[in-house]
Amino acid sequence: MSYPKVSALIATAGQRPQLLRKTVQSMFDQDYAGELEIIVVFDYVEIDDLSDLTAPANRTLRTIVNNQTKGLAGGRNTAVAAATGEYAGFCDDDDYWYPHRIAAQISLWQQNPEAVAISSSIMVRTDGKDVERSAPAVASFDDLLESRIIAIHPSTTLFKREDILPDGRIGLVDENLPHGYGEDYEMYLRATRFGDIHSIQQPGALILWDRPSFFAGHWQSMAEGLTYILQKYPEFERQPKGLARIAGQIAFAHAAVGNKKLAKQFATSAIRRDVKQLRAWAAYVIATGLIKPQFLLDLVQKTGRGL
Repeated sequence: MSYPKVSALIATAGQRPQLLRKTVQSMFDQDYAGELEIIVVFDYVEIDDLSDLTAPANRTLRTIVNNQTKGLAGGRNTAVAAATGEYAGFCDDDDYWYPHRIAAQISLWQQNPEAVAISSSIMVRTDGKDVERSAPAVASFDDLLESRIIAIHPSTTLFKREDILPDGRIGLVDENLPHGYGEDYEMYLRATRFGDIHSIQQPGALILWDRPSFFAGHWQSMAEGLTYILQKYPEFERQPKGLARIAGQIAFAHAAVGNKKLAKQFATSAIRRDVKQLRAWAAYVIATGLIKPQFLLDLVQKTGRGL
C-alpha cells in the first residue's frame, strides 16, 4: 500500500473552539502512515491560530481566513485552494474522525481506483446515545437521486483534490446554492455523474447531533436550497420516490414558516409520486398548527436520522 498525502479541510465560524480542537486532535491521531495536512478556514472572523495544539510527526496544521463567499461553501472552497494533498476531505468543526479512518479509505480506494469518492459509515450521537448509520458499499447517481443516504456524510468523504478544483471534473462546492443548504448532497450528485462512491463499512467519524444545528429552524433556507437542487437536477423526474422525498421536505419547510399554499402544493406533488411520503403528510398537519415542526424534527433526530 502506498501512502499519498491527504488534506483534511475544516471550515468554521469560530463559535465552537473546544469542539474544534477535539476535531483537529482526532486528525492528528490518525493511524495513517502518510502525510496529513489539516487546514482550518475561519469564516470572516478572527483567526484562532490553535497554537496550543502540537502537531505530531507527519502532520501539519494551518489556519487561514475565508477569501471566497461568506459561508460554508466559500470556506470549503478556500480550503481546497490552499490544500496540497493528492486526496482531500472536508470535516465539520464538531465531528471527530476515528483513528482508522484515513488508512482504511486509502486502502479501499487503491482496491477500487475507478471510485469517484470514498466515504464510510458514521456513528451519530443524538439524545445521549450513539446510533450507527451504515453506508452502502457502493452508491451510484441513481441511488442518490432516490435517497440522500445520510450515512454518506461530508465529514467522512474523501475526493481526489484535482477533481474538486475549479477546473476539475466535479468542481468546487456550489457557492450559488441558497444559504448553502444541502451543499454536500448537491456535490455528491454532481460527483456520481462520473462514477460511484465506495464506502468502508466501519464508522469513520462520530457525528454530533447533541448540540444546536445551524439549520434547525432555518426552514426558509431549507426550502430554497432544496428547490434549487430540484431545478439543477432534472434527473429527479426519473426517480419518483426521490423527487417525492425532496418535495416532501420542501413542503415541511414551507409549512413550518406558515407558507400554507406552497406547503400544500409541494405536499400534493410529493404524495402524487409516493403516497407513503411521510414528510408530505406531516406538512399538512403542521400547516394546521396542531403540531410544531421542531417537535417532529427532534423526534426524527432521536433515531439518528435527519428530516
